[in-house]
Amino acid sequence: MFSDKLKLIASGLVIIGALAAFYSLGSTSALLRALIVVAGVIGAAAIALTSESGRSAWQFAVATRTEVRKVVWPTRRETAQSTMIVIVMVFIVGIYLWLLDALSFWAIYDLALGLG
Repeated sequence: MFSDKLKLIASGLVIIGALAAFYSLGSTSALLRALIVVAGVIGAAAIALTSESGRSAWQFAVATRTEVRKVVWPTRRETAQSTMIVIVMVFIVGIYLWLLDALSFWAIYDLALGLG
């Protein structure tokens, strides 16, 4: 338990060190600085994955990938039809709300206040 916390702290320190190196080497090549950050993130991930919480996060990611493969994705035609239904409904609701606004404006200003 304590060693897992130390691993996670070490992982965070590796990322902080990589970011510090990125900003402290401002006059160096941007590519080299970016590679330092990428290497730091990869190293931090490698350290974090050796902890219990890192292993459980990895198992969760693998299980999620397995579940995504089971999903039956809609066809192109079904996607286009659903998109058109959404567009038409947004248009209809927009007209309805515009009419409701115009009617309430007319009722308040013309009928109730007599300003029209």
